[in-house]
Amino acid sequence: MKPLAIITGVGPGTGSAMVRCFHDGGFRVAMIARSAERLATLEQDLPDAFAMPCDVSDSAALNATLAAIEAHAGTPKVVIHNAVGGAFGNFLDIAPDILERNFQVNVMALLHLSRWATPRMAAAGGGSLIVTGNTSSLRGKANFAGFAPTKAAQRILAESIAREMGPKNVHVAYLMIDAVIDLAWTRERYKDKPDDYFIKPADIAAEAWHIAHQPRSAWSFLTELRPSGESW
Repeated sequence: MKPLAIITGVGPGTGSAMVRCFHDGGFRVAMIARSAERLATLEQDLPDAFAMPCDVSDSAALNATLAAIEAHAGTPKVVIHNAVGGAFGNFLDIAPDILERNFQVNVMALLHLSRWATPRMAAAGGGSLIVTGNTSSLRGKANFAGFAPTKAAQRILAESIAREMGPKNVHVAYLMIDAVIDLAWTRERYKDKPDDYFIKPADIAAEAWHIAHQPRSAWSFLTELRPSGESW
């Protein structure tokens, strides 16, 4: 039987690219996102991918979705938390409930995913939990007050899980993307930028695949990705 990957935040960019990467690599893929329509399109194209529409900020819905995935496909070998809640604004402008919702998506959903997945993976002999993040997890810029605190908490939570689960053969990693992702709307917004300013979703997915298949003697926790044209 093919191994199972669960991927949250299956949008038109990174999430879809990860689904295609793991599907083409021989995995069954459970796709989680709020948009049932987008998932249905991918499901039609990829015979071993199946749609599980869910808002990960709703813990009850997420836990029910994970139970349904387990009943349908068993224990995952790889789980990727790619869902993201974000908003721009300084601490005076951002609505407190926006920060709270972003915390639910970025941190609490990770907590629920990890509490469900990692014990099962450990019991099955091992697996990988990968969290996609960005440089907001390391610094709090003025207009990122509704976002950066949640990504910093997410990274620290992931590190705590990694230290707990590593000895149990579950590899937990934080994939930090320091880049503008190459999408139609970002190309339009930054149309004066050259190609090497953007990071391609397929290349992010390829690195997630690499992390999920690292040998146990050389696991990484924090992996940074940026295109050659990124200023850092």
